[in-house]
Amino acid sequence: MSSSNSASRTSSSPDERDALALALVENVGAVEWRRQVAAFGSATNALDATFAGDAARARADADARLADASRSIGARMLLEGGASYPARLLDLARPPVIVWLAGDASLLDIPTVAIVGTRNATAYGERVARSIASAVARAGGCVVSGMARGIDAAAHRGALDAGGATVAVLGTGIDIAYPRQHARLHREIAEKGLLVSELHPGDRAHGGSFPERNRIIAALARVIIVVEAPFKSGALRTADHAMELDRPLGIVPGPIDLPHCAGSNRYMRDGAIVIADVADVLQLAGLTPAVHAPTGASTPAERAVWDALGKGGRSLDDLCSLTGLPAGECLAAVTTLELSGAIDCGLTGEVTRR
Repeated sequence: MSSSNSASRTSSSPDERDALALALVENVGAVEWRRQVAAFGSATNALDATFAGDAARARADADARLADASRSIGARMLLEGGASYPARLLDLARPPVIVWLAGDASLLDIPTVAIVGTRNATAYGERVARSIASAVARAGGCVVSGMARGIDAAAHRGALDAGGATVAVLGTGIDIAYPRQHARLHREIAEKGLLVSELHPGDRAHGGSFPERNRIIAALARVIIVVEAPFKSGALRTADHAMELDRPLGIVPGPIDLPHCAGSNRYMRDGAIVIADVADVLQLAGLTPAVHAPTGASTPAERAVWDALGKGGRSLDDLCSLTGLPAGECLAAVTTLELSGAIDCGLTGEVTRR
C-alpha cells in the first residue's frame, strides 16, 4: 500500500492537466472530448484552438481539483491509453476517458468478484453478502461493489473485516463519501483497498452517475454476483453489463414472494448461474478456499456457540436456544467466529464448524 499511496500523490503532467481541463469545459462530454482530441491531436491543442476563451478557467479548475484530490484522499488521475489505465475498462463499449483512483491499484490484478444488490436488503441478504465477501477475501480475491447501503456495504465490510481486499466504484467524485453515513467506510477503503470513480473530484451524484457507475463495476470484476435485487434495480443494470461483457453472472436465490428478490430471481430463471453455496462463488472466480485449523473461541459467548456446533450444523435460532444467549449477542459471536475462519454460515442459514 505504501508505494501505491506514494505514487498517488505525485503531480500530474501538463498533458494530463489539459486532458482534465478539456473535460471540465461546459458541454464537453466523453464523445466531444474524443472528437476534439482526434481533430487537433491533443487536449492542449483542442483547448487553445476551440475553447480559447474557456482555457484559462478550465486549466485553473483542473489544477485545483488535482491538488484537492491528492491532498484530501491521495487520488490520482489516469487517462485512457495510459500505461496505468485499468485494462479491464477497455472491454467497455464506452470506457471512461478519465478515471480516478485512490488506494492500491494492484488490487485490480488479483481475482475480482463483484457483489451487488438492493439498498433495502433483508438481514438474510446482508448476511449472505458478508459471508461471500469474507470467503472471497480469505481466499485471496478482491471484492468489488458500489459502496451503497445494504448489500454493497455488507460486501465491503465482509472483505475488510476478514483482512482482505475490496474496491469501491463510486457514483460521485472520488473525494466524496455517498451516502454520508459511509464516510468512515470511504476512508477505510481508501486506506486499505481502492476507490474508483469516473466523476471528477468535487462532483456530486446526478441522475445518470449511478447507472454509469454500474458498467465500471461489471468491467472491473471477473465474476458478478447479485444478492437480492428488485425489478428496476441498479444491480440488475450491473447484471446486464456483465452479460454484455461475457462475465459469469451468479444469482443468490431469494424467496419467490419477496419483491426485493423478484428481479434477481428472474435472471436466475433465465439462465444465470445459481449460487447455492459460498463455494460456488469461489469456483467461478478460480479461487481456492482458505484453509484454517479448527479453532475455539476467545469470549464466553463465542465458546458457547463453538460448543453448540460440536454435534453438527445449527440455525441461528437453534444456537440462541442451545446457548441461552440473547439474539444480538449470539449473532455477534457467530459473526466473529465466521470472520476468523472458524465457522461457516451457509446461504440456507445453517451455521457449521469449518
